[in-house]
Amino acid sequence: MWSKEFQCEGSESVLLDCGTSDSTRNTCTPDKTVGLTCSEPGDVRLVGGTSKCTGRLEMKHQGEWRPMVGRSERDCDWNLKSSSVVCRQLGCGSAVSTEIISASTHESVWRTLSSCVGSESSLKECVTKKSSTSNARLDVICSESVRLVNGNSLCSGRVEVKSNQSWVSVCDGDFDQHDAEVLCREMDCGAPSVLKGALYGESKSLTWTKEFQCEGSESVLLDCRTSDSTRNTCSPAKTVGLTCSEPDDVRLVGGTSHCTGIVEMKHQGKWRPVASDGPYSSVQMLASVVCRKLDCGSVVSAEMSIAPVEQRIWGISSSCVGPESSMRDCVIKQSNITPFSWKLICSGK
Repeated sequence: MWSKEFQCEGSESVLLDCGTSDSTRNTCTPDKTVGLTCSEPGDVRLVGGTSKCTGRLEMKHQGEWRPMVGRSERDCDWNLKSSSVVCRQLGCGSAVSTEIISASTHESVWRTLSSCVGSESSLKECVTKKSSTSNARLDVICSESVRLVNGNSLCSGRVEVKSNQSWVSVCDGDFDQHDAEVLCREMDCGAPSVLKGALYGESKSLTWTKEFQCEGSESVLLDCRTSDSTRNTCSPAKTVGLTCSEPDDVRLVGGTSHCTGIVEMKHQGKWRPVASDGPYSSVQMLASVVCRKLDCGSVVSAEMSIAPVEQRIWGISSSCVGPESSMRDCVIKQSNITPFSWKLICSGK
């Protein structure tokens, strides 16, 4: 056993810089030796927003806070699915919005090594520490006190709300269609399509003790009135599972039919052309998703084209999109203006 007593003041850099004195203990049993758990370092933050769950994404490395950006100047490899890692790490809810903001000057940043898939527990798992400079910034908005977990997309999952700094499940008897409409809208998703107990696994967490009484027009779920629940217990199989319809309104415009033309997507209530990056195979995958959504058969051709005027776009990380995935999960709002758009021809008519 160590034969000294540590007498740290708390400001020392290392333990052995602390003062010590001879210990008054001649013996120390094995069950009295010190065990210590340190909290994980707070290496990620959102700054400049209205709360810790909104703002510009920054990461701390080697004692220095810098903005975190995507791996390339286009930054289309960062998307809502990537942002969900940040929201989860900060103890916030689900990722609602992410946007590239262009600054007037370049500054040192940390870049991603590859696109996060959304299941990582820490941003450290999907970034490189290589120093770089950029004039781009990533703004992220997380829902603060509600989230959907274990779903197939960011618009589905088991409903949980934050109570006393802990996430708790909601009993399906205390949550109805009006409540679901508010929550889907708060998540920036479409209307609720499925509301069913234990749809996304049984909950092992505590249960929310209130009954939501939304009228359906509220902006966020916690704006709704509540009353004490009449249920003393709620089995894990009775917690709310919710599926919101995907808001991926996609269309092809300017072609000879609704199956040909410039790809546009409606996101956050706005129609904009879509731009994508990545290798040919992943762009083809994205194109096949669009053709399938429009019931237009298979892909004949997909290519970038020059638009007559510069325009704002929705950026899509093509490497993020799988055969059955949601385009919304892979979108990032772009503040820059570009003359490029994406022209697609599907086999249907």
